[in-house]
Amino acid sequence: MNRPLLLAALALPSALGCSPRAAASKLVANALSSGSSGPVYAQDDDPELVRAAVPFGLKTMEGLLADQPRHMGLLTSLASGFTQYGYAFVQADADEAEFGGKSAPVRAFRARAKRLFLRARDYGLRGLDLRHGGLADRLRGVRDLEPALAALKKEDVPLVYWTAASWALAIAAAKEDVALVAELPVPGALMKRALAIDEAWDEGAIHEFFITWEVAQGGPEGLARAKEHFTRALALSGGKKLGALVSYAEAVCVAKQDRAEFTRLLRQVAAADVESDKAHRLANVLAQRRAKLLLAHVDDLFV
Repeated sequence: MNRPLLLAALALPSALGCSPRAAASKLVANALSSGSSGPVYAQDDDPELVRAAVPFGLKTMEGLLADQPRHMGLLTSLASGFTQYGYAFVQADADEAEFGGKSAPVRAFRARAKRLFLRARDYGLRGLDLRHGGLADRLRGVRDLEPALAALKKEDVPLVYWTAASWALAIAAAKEDVALVAELPVPGALMKRALAIDEAWDEGAIHEFFITWEVAQGGPEGLARAKEHFTRALALSGGKKLGALVSYAEAVCVAKQDRAEFTRLLRQVAAADVESDKAHRLANVLAQRRAKLLLAHVDDLFV
């Protein structure tokens, strides 16, 4: 951080009737949540390095949030950060242990993943409630979803996406939690609203979510809709994001028991040059890791 800038910021509040601590906290909060550090992580090719670094950043932002409880940037970054960390690392550990037949670690990893996803969801709900008072209670109560979501606008989409994604992931990680599973309509309604507002957000991330979501709804109609979302996700990302290919193989191909297409898609991912697109390098490295895990256990997924 620029030290002269920080010192100047500390000197300014006395004239504004604000404490230096609060001003400094806000300055750092703005810097950490601005997204400027995003490319540093996104372009990394070492998932384990990122895995070790991310928790410190998340805890730092939580500390800043205590001083700046209405900081939308922090709330959005925490919802996003805990969701991505929980999915990319903790949930991945659970899946790997499950393929290995290790039931005790699976339970521990899934329990931790659930806690992280719910923490992310709650930060997202806090942010949405600040913008639309009373929305969090209506969503938690699973009532009047469409009217409640009608007020959401394009600037709400990042918070909506991470709130819905973390909520859905928490439910998937804890299917024995009947009360939580009963909330399943909420993340679906949130994502559908986000899709209606800005379907191209983050190069098709919302469509990628619906690949798995539609398959989970069951029936041939769900499979058909999943394929439509897959096609659109690839178009919006220009084919640069490998995650959509993995999602389609794991959700649709397994549901259809199409082993040949499953294998073709995942081999395509495994052979992709992740160095050709540095903006998505970390996500693509993780997608390759997932693809290789699934290919190693193809006999467990197909009859």
